[in-house]
Amino acid sequence: MKGNLIIISAPSGTGKSTLLQKVMPRLQGLTFSVSHTTRAPRQGEEDGREYHFVSREAFLGRRDQGGFLEWAEVHGNFYGTSQEEVAARMAQGLDVFLDIDIQGARQVRKAAPDAISIFISPPSWQEQERRLRGRGTDSAETIRLRLANAKAEMAEAGFYDFVVVNDDLETAARLLEAIVLAMRAKNRRHLSGEPLCLPEGQ
Repeated sequence: MKGNLIIISAPSGTGKSTLLQKVMPRLQGLTFSVSHTTRAPRQGEEDGREYHFVSREAFLGRRDQGGFLEWAEVHGNFYGTSQEEVAARMAQGLDVFLDIDIQGARQVRKAAPDAISIFISPPSWQEQERRLRGRGTDSAETIRLRLANAKAEMAEAGFYDFVVVNDDLETAARLLEAIVLAMRAKNRRHLSGEPLCLPEGQ
């Protein structure tokens, strides 16, 4: 059975990475798509784990051949999701998480209309601002940019199939698991080609 393609987007500081790290070990058959990028590896990063690190020429060549489901240029570096890698993992029956921003999500929804999209939201704007300012590692200018981006991203939540509010981590994790399981059940029903019904006499 073919796996699902699942878009995950969230504003910075929403706790998306922590949420996904909690859900991934609890459900079999889930995997991440590893993006391609032209930026240099950071300390501790490995090629093929965090990203596929490629040259600018290799990236643009793949892009021009239609090799990416979505791609973007961010701060002079390119990032993209490989069509081939996603298709191969889905063909293995794996559900593939795409951890991408709202621009990438628009591209994937257009290229793959069957993709499921989930937006991870903070419980409120006030809480989102508190989380970003509470990190203590960003400059005032960086915080200002992150807040502006977060406001634009939260305005896109209505275009997603599901919204998971990450107020309580365990509750949000259960809801995300339920969405994945529900989509798997829906796919199995469609594969049968027949409506589900009770045995005769019941």
